[in-house]
Amino acid sequence: MKSSKNFGGSPSCIYFLGMIGAAVYFISNAAGFWAGVLGFLKALVWPAFFVFEAFQYLSI
Repeated sequence: MKSSKNFGGSPSCIYFLGMIGAAVYFISNAAGFWAGVLGFLKALVWPAFFVFEAFQYLSI
């Protein structure tokens, strides 16, 4: 009988930790309540910002 290990949860955990870190960063730099709400929304989609900036830097 073969045993298989599923490592499917690792990327989700890393994304979740990144989202928490981004939320702390964006909310701590917010000037008011609505800026904090916008910071939380940005934290949900932080990989899109990262990829956009990387493509812009690489001129792709």
